Amino acid sequence: MAVPAMTATDGTLVRSTTVAPAAVAPATDPTVLPVAITGLGAYLPARTVDNDELSRTLDTSDAWIRTRTGIATRHVAAPEEATSDLALAAARAALADAGVDAADLRAIVVATCTPDHLLPATGPLVAAGLGVEVPAFDLNAACSGFVYGLRVAGALAATADGPVLLIGAEALTRIVDAGDRGTAILFGDGAAAVVLTAHAGAGLGPFDLGSDGSDPSMLWAAATGTRSPATPARLAAGEQYLTMRGGDVYRHAVTRMTASATAVLSAAGVTIDDVDLFVGHQANARILAGVAERLGLPAGRSHVTIDRHGNTSAASVPLALVDARDTGRLGPGDRVLVAAFGAGLTWGSTLLTWEGRRRE
Repeated sequence: MAVPAMTATDGTLVRSTTVAPAAVAPATDPTVLPVAITGLGAYLPARTVDNDELSRTLDTSDAWIRTRTGIATRHVAAPEEATSDLALAAARAALADAGVDAADLRAIVVATCTPDHLLPATGPLVAAGLGVEVPAFDLNAACSGFVYGLRVAGALAATADGPVLLIGAEALTRIVDAGDRGTAILFGDGAAAVVLTAHAGAGLGPFDLGSDGSDPSMLWAAATGTRSPATPARLAAGEQYLTMRGGDVYRHAVTRMTASATAVLSAAGVTIDDVDLFVGHQANARILAGVAERLGLPAGRSHVTIDRHGNTSAASVPLALVDARDTGRLGPGDRVLVAAFGAGLTWGSTLLTWEGRRRE
């Protein structure tokens, strides 16, 4: 059932529809993998762009952006940096943190929607940069990519005789129209990686993953594939850039992330009071606040990095995990609830137990 048009979080007028659940909702995956995160690493490009800099070329202001998104600054990759470069730097940092040699890896999974090329995948490029020849591939679930990746890479790690590397890496500023206020203010570049290792006493899961591809134009880059090839005419029209209907995305994100996180808590037999830290996809401070409120999350248990990173899609959650660890928010045995939502539409949630040391 349609509802009246409303103003989106990016200030544009959008057509709104209600969020209806799928006719048959997929069952939450009750699997709990005996896998631990044994290493964390991140890479953020050196250049930062604050809101004042954007306001010099866009009809916006620092106050306008902060109020609507919570973003103050974001990192932007250098012209010579591609997604694989960001991923490789994060991978090396995670391996060093885990004390693992790249030669010991059994697989590499790169969660990204901004690969270096449509083919080959970015994963093999990262593997080559590490000097190894292991199974390596990309996973594209947009902003939910890292959560999807935890399920896939976690399953690999649970049955492997060595560690698996999962990387979330994005160079989103390359697919954003710098003149579009609705998107240019939102996105940033970066990468973060985790080393996943089989660990009998650990727990990764349950999982709740879902998708709804009935309206892909809600959030997409149209002229980037086989449905609408990047012809000269489409490129001239700017169809290679990311576009979104902000209001619709906002409503879906809050609704889907809340439902998904709730399903995971139910499958695990715990309540929100049992969660030590909530790490949600860093898309918009309002979305994070809305999800936290609906979940009944106690104050102070949500870790937020949107103000410094912007929306980094598949890199968002692992970057927030690294930041939480480095600022002492994570301690041994902490139960972490993770939730994300992205283009597709896709969404996903899981629980993990932090096995690492607390950094004070």
